[in-house]
Amino acid sequence: MSDAREKKLAELLVNHSLKLKKGESCLIDATDVPVSMVEELVAAVYSKGAYPVVNLWSERIERAMEENATKESLALWRDVDAYRMDKMNAYIGIRGVRNVRECSSIPEKTALAASEYRKYVHGQIRLPKTKWVVLRYPTEVMAMQADMSTREFEDFFYSVCTNVDYAAMADAMRKAKVFLDTVDKVRITGPGTDITFSIKGMPWIPCAGEANIPDGEIYSCPVKTSVNGTITYNTESTYRSHKFSDISFTFRDGKIVEAHSDDDKLINDILDTDEGARYIGEFSMGVNPRITRTMDNTLFDEKIYGSIHFTPGQAYDDCYNGNDSAVHWDIVQLHRTNIGDYCIYFDDVLVRKNGVFCIRELECLNL
Repeated sequence: MSDAREKKLAELLVNHSLKLKKGESCLIDATDVPVSMVEELVAAVYSKGAYPVVNLWSERIERAMEENATKESLALWRDVDAYRMDKMNAYIGIRGVRNVRECSSIPEKTALAASEYRKYVHGQIRLPKTKWVVLRYPTEVMAMQADMSTREFEDFFYSVCTNVDYAAMADAMRKAKVFLDTVDKVRITGPGTDITFSIKGMPWIPCAGEANIPDGEIYSCPVKTSVNGTITYNTESTYRSHKFSDISFTFRDGKIVEAHSDDDKLINDILDTDEGARYIGEFSMGVNPRITRTMDNTLFDEKIYGSIHFTPGQAYDDCYNGNDSAVHWDIVQLHRTNIGDYCIYFDDVLVRKNGVFCIRELECLNL
């Protein structure tokens, strides 16, 4: 049975995120999502006079495709899906998490799929050539990750996704961007953390519900070889089906020269995927006031009010520092007084302390 909130979510994606127009094509890529949600997305696309194309998928099928994959089989899969993606004006990627460990026993094959399939279909076609938005659909597994009952999590999900004033958020980010685009030097300090880098000449990109739902981050990117020092993350992060904890990176001239976590071998294997995986492709600050704690789900955690994420791997085209990689791993550091004293300095001026902006030019981001 359809939930009325599914219709509201579908309309938000089509009208606000994609701003879909008559005659445009839109791929609805739905993984482990109820038919009722897909129906609402199809109806919302049709309501704009646009043309929906639907791909129904599941994590188990994804595993089956990757488990015995070869470069040759991935090339065929890549070429077929690349043809379809190239025909699209817009893309909705919606995924219901059923088992976050589905591919945990085949890390080499998921890495191969990332480099041979996803890097091309999504990295080289979807990201630069379509209007796109990605999100999760609420599931029992996500509720468990958030330490909530299923109904509590569903209420939380729709609250942070559809009950946010994205127009006001976008306006605040536009105002902040005027100052942020003038910044050169960044320093971040906290427990186990003291890193410096330059963002001179790199733009800040506001994210207020266009590419992600929920949303609420504003990001830039370090000059590739400018990062020095150590960062210790204070959240867990599942990547390639392993939940990492106690992550820390030490940088020298932009490159991660030392990496530790609960599994040093696995984290270094990921960082050795390719040359770009040991360089940073994104620096972002989270500002969504309705998301205040982690749940080991990147699309939520990276938007947490008073957080940052500092991302090994691929840089985005709209803030490109020259770094290319099959990896793009958003790892979150929370800035809270109850877990330490965290400070962000721009050009030697303290601008955010323990998650709260403290200069006039950026106070608008204290949403």
